[in-house]
Amino acid sequence: MFVSAFLFKAPISTTHVITSAIMGVGATKRINAVRWGVAKNIVLGWFITMPAAAVVAAGAFWLVDLAFL
Repeated sequence: MFVSAFLFKAPISTTHVITSAIMGVGATKRINAVRWGVAKNIVLGWFITMPAAAVVAAGAFWLVDLAFL
């Protein structure tokens, strides 16, 4: 994960690393040890986080900008 983040110059969080490590360890025991439905929801959450944070930041900027006009 670190290598891919380094190559793409993308930020990573400890949450990404920890959950990926837990899924990886579970998968090495046996593939069925990982609850793939939960893993899918986690990955989906990772992809939704950045656009959602951008929308919230834009809204906060708009409110502050509007308040100080």
